[in-house]
Order: sequence, then structure tokens, then C-alpha cells
Amino acid sequence: MTVVRSAERLRAAEEVVAQLRSGLDTVSVTLPSLRVDVVSLASEAPYPLVDLGRCNLDTALRLAAVLQGLEK
Repeated sequence: MTVVRSAERLRAAEEVVAQLRSGLDTVSVTLPSLRVDVVSLASEAPYPLVDLGRCNLDTALRLAAVLQGLEK
């Protein structure tokens, strides 16, 4: 039963990553390292983490500008 739950959690995490990538694409922001963190899947009852990764300064500035625009 744990395997099914683990697979479901992984699918859910992969879907969230896809949604984030799609949403960021619509505002011209690309996080090259956006992915499911595979290390978080190693435990017996995995709770997948989404790794937003690293980005350069230009990308960080674009992301900050987009987020600030959403606050208004």
C-alpha cells in the first residue's frame, strides 16, 4: 500500500512542477532547476519536495517583479 501512496505523491509533485513551470512560462520566467527533489523520495514514507533550484540574478529580478505586480 505504501508503494501506491508513494507513486501518488510523486505524480502529485510532478504535476505541481508542471503547473509551476507553465505558470512561470506565461510571465517569461524560467527556473532551469525546477524539479521534484529526488532525495526527498528516499524515505520509507516519502513526502516529495519541489526544488525551485538556483537561478541567475536576471531571472530572480524578473520573478520578483512578477510577484510584486501580483500584490497590487
